[in-house]
Amino acid sequence: MATINTYLTFNGNCEEVFEFYKSVFGGDYDHFGRFSEMPSEKPLPKEEADKIMHVSLPISKESVLMGSDSSEAFGKVTSVGDNFSISINAESEEEANMLFNGLSEGGKVNMPLEKTFWGSLFGMFTDKYSINWMVSYDYEQKNQ
Repeated sequence: MATINTYLTFNGNCEEVFEFYKSVFGGDYDHFGRFSEMPSEKPLPKEEADKIMHVSLPISKESVLMGSDSSEAFGKVTSVGDNFSISINAESEEEANMLFNGLSEGGKVNMPLEKTFWGSLFGMFTDKYSINWMVSYDYEQKNQ
């Protein structure tokens, strides 16, 4: 069965926010990556390079708090109220496709479900009730 976590999006202060959360929850990041580390077909503006592309902080054995900065270079500026998503990590490609297709029906696909450079099948959409979702299947599942 899929796991669900919270994904937060910020306008440039994601690193500050996650350092604060880390000081409260403790632990270490599973991943901490910047936009400058991402392969891109178009040049990335210098002011965008140090922004956080993805960070994940395990909170417990079952939950992970994840986040990123929005980037105008990729057409998205975040506003308070739409700065979180429900992130689903599926156990198989079939489950990822079923969840993505079912939940996005009648909504707006922001990024089609497709293979990514970081080794996942990943997509994003806003459902017909205006809730933001991310669906992912990691090809190299971590053994828990």
